[in-house]
Amino acid sequence: MKILHRFGYYFGGFAIGLVILAFFLNGRGVSCEYNYGPEARVLKNIRTKTLQFSPESTSVIVSKAIDTALISYILKKGDVDFSKSEPRKEPCGIYYISGETKNKKHLELYIQNCDSIATLQTIRFLN
Repeated sequence: MKILHRFGYYFGGFAIGLVILAFFLNGRGVSCEYNYGPEARVLKNIRTKTLQFSPESTSVIVSKAIDTALISYILKKGDVDFSKSEPRKEPCGIYYISGETKNKKHLELYIQNCDSIATLQTIRFLN
């Protein structure tokens, strides 16, 4: 069998396999996000939990008129700084997350990440 025929059979089978995968995985909520690094896994873990607010963070949200959508945006697009975080703290780890909003405001969040609840401890604006 010629090498050209072998490539044809290979790519034909590969294409059929892709079609079958697309058919079976379509609409199943399969996530193809790049959640392989520790930073992305921490952010996704926090986003999947119920987010509560400490009294200090609630007062900042009210005084600065911050929308919770802004906090959700930072939790999606922000950066986790593990040198400023305490992930092994008992009973719940504390993570430092910083990010820039769409209107170029830079926010710092300290979030306490427990088993079923994530609590926003402090919010700070950096200029």
